[in-house]
Amino acid sequence: MVITSLTGLTQYAGFWRRAFAIGVDMLWMIPLSLLFINLLLNAGYTGNFYYLPQLEAQQALLLNEVLLALLILWFWIRYAATPGKLLFYCEIVDARSGKPITPKQAFLRYIGYLISLLTFGLGFIWIVFDKRKQGWHDKIAGTVVVIHDQATISLYQLEKFYR
Repeated sequence: MVITSLTGLTQYAGFWRRAFAIGVDMLWMIPLSLLFINLLLNAGYTGNFYYLPQLEAQQALLLNEVLLALLILWFWIRYAATPGKLLFYCEIVDARSGKPITPKQAFLRYIGYLISLLTFGLGFIWIVFDKRKQGWHDKIAGTVVVIHDQATISLYQLEKFYR
């Protein structure tokens, strides 16, 4: 469920919530990655036909990264979050409109992840200091991560907002 606009009551997901969400995502991505690599490296002849060409280690690792990237992009576009973010009520939305992100934004966000990693995680640490809790990957893609948990907004705040 994606929110339709960003307001003064919008809560941005902070560093620790997002870090825990990534931790949860690692619980399914690492085994999946190991499965992909195993299948790619051990593919070959079985019975009367080849079902996959056998790859060199570097090729298998690269293809594994591409497959995982495509899976993450699919989650971001389809569900506005990865399973870890969904577990923590987080959604990735357009920073201006609050609407779902586009495939272009998802791609730019992924590239921003790589940039943040290559700078020793500084792009992720930036979340702590930014008023909208945007990492470099969010700034590059024009996205924000919001908390979609209406139970955290008091009725008084809602009533005051809608007057």
